[in-house]
Amino acid sequence: MKTVFLCAALCAPGCVMAQDLRISDACIRAPMPGAPVVSGYLTITNPGPVADRLTGGRADFAEVVQVHGMTMDGEVMRMRQRVDGLPVPAGETVTLQPGGDHLMFTGLNFAPKSGDTVQVTLTFDHAGPVTLPMPVCAGGPAGRVQ
Repeated sequence: MKTVFLCAALCAPGCVMAQDLRISDACIRAPMPGAPVVSGYLTITNPGPVADRLTGGRADFAEVVQVHGMTMDGEVMRMRQRVDGLPVPAGETVTLQPGGDHLMFTGLNFAPKSGDTVQVTLTFDHAGPVTLPMPVCAGGPAGRVQ
């Protein structure tokens, strides 16, 4: 397991750093009662010289953690797993957000509740596994209803 730092001096509180990556604004949307899936959002900043790729992850509350993207198919928005992962180019920031790229947690072992914080381990090609706390928000990032 790679060393991970909470990086209050380098980015906002709640930020996690691994290798050159800074992961912030992490949040899981509280699922609707009986929902079999839940989505997660965050921001990944890569100020370093080496590109990375988010390939998936794991969490105690879900059997599967995947990276999903949204695409338009005519006038219909469709969600699909990004089987090749999500590139995190050197010197850039990637945001996982509602209506775009996001984490999808499926096969829920229990439903996280608003106000909880769960531990999620994300997997990157270069940075390796990175464990971070993800608060469960009522409506998504910053608690906004999406």
